[in-house]
Amino acid sequence: MQGYPPQQNGAFGPQPGYTGPYPGQPNYGAPPAAPAAAPPALKRLDPDSIPSPIQVIEDDKANKGSEPFTTGVRGQAPPLVTTKFQVKDQGNASPRYIRCTAYSIPCNSDMAKQSQVPLAAVIKPLAPLPPDETPPYLVDHGESGPIRCNRCKAYMCPYMQFIEGGRRFQCGFCSCVTEVPPHYFQHLDHTGKRVDCYDRPELSMGSYEFTATVDYCKNNKIPQPPAFIFLIDVSYNAVKNGMVGIICQELKTLLDYLPRENPDMESNIRVGFVTYNKVLHFYNVKASLAQPQMMVVSDVADMFVPLLDGFLVNVSESRVVIESLLDQIPEMFADTRETESVFGPVIQAGLEALKAADCAGKLFVFHSSLPIAEAPGKLKNREDKKLVGTDKEKSLFQPQVSFYNTLAKECVAQGCCVDLFLFPNQYVDVATLGVVPTSTGGSIYKYTYFQFLMHICTGVELVCGAVTGIRATDFFGSFYMSNTTDVELAGLDCDKTVTVEFRHDDKLSEETGALMQCAVLYTSCSGQRRLRIHNMAVNCCSQLADLYRNCETDTIINFFAKYAYRSVLGSPIKNVRDSLVNQCAQILACYRKNCASPSSCTVLSYKYYLLMIKYLQCFCHILQFDVLQPGADVSLDDRAYLRQLVSTLDVSESHVFFYPRLLPMSLPVAVRNSEERLSRGGVYLLENGLNIFLWVGVNAQQELLQNIFGTPAFGQIDPNMTSLPALDNPFSKRLREIIESFRAQRSRYMKLMVVKPEDKLELIFKHFLVEDKSNNGGASYVDFLCHMHKEIRQLLS
Repeated sequence: MQGYPPQQNGAFGPQPGYTGPYPGQPNYGAPPAAPAAAPPALKRLDPDSIPSPIQVIEDDKANKGSEPFTTGVRGQAPPLVTTKFQVKDQGNASPRYIRCTAYSIPCNSDMAKQSQVPLAAVIKPLAPLPPDETPPYLVDHGESGPIRCNRCKAYMCPYMQFIEGGRRFQCGFCSCVTEVPPHYFQHLDHTGKRVDCYDRPELSMGSYEFTATVDYCKNNKIPQPPAFIFLIDVSYNAVKNGMVGIICQELKTLLDYLPRENPDMESNIRVGFVTYNKVLHFYNVKASLAQPQMMVVSDVADMFVPLLDGFLVNVSESRVVIESLLDQIPEMFADTRETESVFGPVIQAGLEALKAADCAGKLFVFHSSLPIAEAPGKLKNREDKKLVGTDKEKSLFQPQVSFYNTLAKECVAQGCCVDLFLFPNQYVDVATLGVVPTSTGGSIYKYTYFQFLMHICTGVELVCGAVTGIRATDFFGSFYMSNTTDVELAGLDCDKTVTVEFRHDDKLSEETGALMQCAVLYTSCSGQRRLRIHNMAVNCCSQLADLYRNCETDTIINFFAKYAYRSVLGSPIKNVRDSLVNQCAQILACYRKNCASPSSCTVLSYKYYLLMIKYLQCFCHILQFDVLQPGADVSLDDRAYLRQLVSTLDVSESHVFFYPRLLPMSLPVAVRNSEERLSRGGVYLLENGLNIFLWVGVNAQQELLQNIFGTPAFGQIDPNMTSLPALDNPFSKRLREIIESFRAQRSRYMKLMVVKPEDKLELIFKHFLVEDKSNNGGASYVDFLCHMHKEIRQLLS
């Protein structure tokens, strides 16, 4: 974050509690000097005496941010997710696609069990790339299709070894020998490599795509382009809170951004529209009509689509009729008194429409209230705060009825992905309504505003394979599994992740290392069937020191968070928290016993110290978060929403989610996440991946306020503003650029909230200062560190 405007007239002073040095001063980045000893009665561990994660982040930027990260070295740990870097694919998948918890994994299960470090990979198969990186190449082998191992069915990749002059290849995963098809034959050079190795992406790169043949298509039939169906709640609550008007107005613009593979061509995705309350209204928007036509289905117990011709249409052809409909919908329901709504039949309607059109697609459901109308999927209000903190609390995270699990299975079979946009003003049972979105590869957006996401690939199947000796045993994310190995999604966008845990089923070799391959079978938005392949090779080790040296702590935290948040479905929350603390202590005690300096049992080695700090800091944040540490002011719906949200986060998102970025406008670098770092004369940005807070100190100078808000008076700042005025001064421009750059890094639009001291919003802001003790009883970072140190010493003794 370089290039801040210069400090103006002393508006920015040193931060309280920060002993320096500051960026640009000598020794910046070195461990802070120990503070002077406090009187015995007041003695406590000073946060500044603990190595800071901010320091680790800045060191990584300095060491790894200037040179491209080349993926050709097996077992090489990538830069941190907080470092901006360029990737050059030389045989392993980019860390933008795959991040591992460890890049040197134990050779046997006993060593893995002893270390307690999970072996897992966080996979983001369609991750967006920066402009200076090349997207995966598309390989077309014609009617014969991709070349695979005869035994384990691994796809051709750089780990296959060609033998017998190039006539056969030995699989790097299972060692089976397979005949090379005549059309794919090529001679070998003196090193044993094919002479065309570097001309073929599948022989030299970690990530690439194959054009899939008809054998890879459902019913051996080339799929139709997908369709989008917009289903809008028009019950009283949805109309009154403004949702209906906003949605209809925004859709008129957003329809210009339908996905297309070629930006110069029109999108071939068809669209359809449904409104609903207790009944459903389907709309005929055929281009030849002068006005849209409504057809009502009141028998919601037996859902059907009342029209085929004119329901799913091309936007450019029917644009006039569509815009007329979107103008009319808010007017038609402006005086509605219908307070009840349905939900299950709404998804059934979209599913039936896609079946009738024989295509896959996505449903965008805009919903506002608990579906209490008499219909399949009807729910009751079960918000019982008396259960919070009891063994029965887990039931509140489980779906209320089994209807939606069955419906989700049907949606996946058809390739029907569901995105749910919630606009509630009271309890809606997110734990139940979210079942279909989180099982079909969709998303849930629980906001008072929304950002429309138009990335989609439909009919997705993801298969993860690994070298003999380890196997995939568990999966986390938004998907459906009909067996123990294949992940099925009705839709997949560039922001979705799937996390895979691996376990040993045999010994591994240090010489050969371990390999994994992720194959994603999907239909592009133009209707083309494709396979995207990602390959990863890691080292194997027989020494625990090698394992710990090559751990990726951000990925480990991502995995533990997903594991813990899923565990609350079946275990009391206290048990989940205790289990997390215990596993953290086990990891660090094992490290201390086997890898740290043996010279003293009380003095920690510096490397161990850094590792422990990073582990403990993140564990502390996971434990403090609302799902595992509920407060009286956190609704059950919010906790269910956050639990489902975490299951799909990639590593960069989980990093900022559990340790929000706190940025003083006086420094080009973040500071530690604590109230002690806030100056009453300063202005700070805090970003957590969902929101951006702008905290304004009560003593901020008038010139600073004028530059940011256009007013010199603190009392005249509007706390309800969600965007800053575009003022013609360097500070205003730079601050707005920073906010936009933060938003560009995240998959969800982050609302700006202006926070003034002692306003109600400050309680929410302070909730994300995660190094401090939380209002709902969560320990401060320092207190948790001391507690954990005792746990580790007990384990060692």
